[in-house]
Amino acid sequence: MLRFRSLGSGSGGNSTLVEACGLVPFRMLIDCGLGIRQLALRLAESGLQSEDINAVFITHEHGDHIGCARSLALRHRIPVWMSRGTHSAIGAPDFDGLLHTARDGKAIDLGGLQLMPFTVPHDAREPLHLSCTDGSAKLGILTDLGHATPHVMAHLQACDALLLESNHDTQLLNQSVYPPFLKRRVGGDYGHLSNAAAADIACAVTHGGLKHLVAAHLSAQNNRPDLVRGVLSDALGCNRSDIVVAGASSGTPWLQI
Repeated sequence: MLRFRSLGSGSGGNSTLVEACGLVPFRMLIDCGLGIRQLALRLAESGLQSEDINAVFITHEHGDHIGCARSLALRHRIPVWMSRGTHSAIGAPDFDGLLHTARDGKAIDLGGLQLMPFTVPHDAREPLHLSCTDGSAKLGILTDLGHATPHVMAHLQACDALLLESNHDTQLLNQSVYPPFLKRRVGGDYGHLSNAAAADIACAVTHGGLKHLVAAHLSAQNNRPDLVRGVLSDALGCNRSDIVVAGASSGTPWLQI
């Protein structure tokens, strides 16, 4: 059995907790973009401590995703996976033997959990997102990209649950106080997904076995949960209550696959 929960998703910090619930549970964090004290508090809300984490995967070098990863790893001797580009972009710090290189299309076998990283178009050095499986259920995690390539879409097929960026409403972004360069960056091909783009992705990968769709990385200035639920539910033909929205500070409850 696989379960997951967002510990928080937004420009203030992103982290997703994934647990493979075997005889010996295996727990990992996808991104670690919170302060180490805040991370400990949110793990405690999940009934866990930092030392219960078995591995960390970092998708890219932006501060709201890498956060306290190195401090956490060194303090609790937790192995960390990231791309060479991500490691280079943060200044290639020493992880005291805990660092492992993740590559596009190369599976990572962690025993109770298997990861498949894949490249995404985002304004980072070598960003990777991923799918996770315990052999019976598949979770796709896709945030921080400007558009979905065929390569991305291929990796999202047959997911039993999907955590999907739905960053902004295009009209709100265009009308916002953001300077023009930032609007172009956010709405560009290497920026972030709009609600409409997220709906297109969800429609393309949905199937009868998709149990959970979680909208993530909402902009505090240029989006609203009600807009996200409306666009995604209209596209998928489901109830608005079927769409889970990850809060910036509250994340989501545990979701079981």
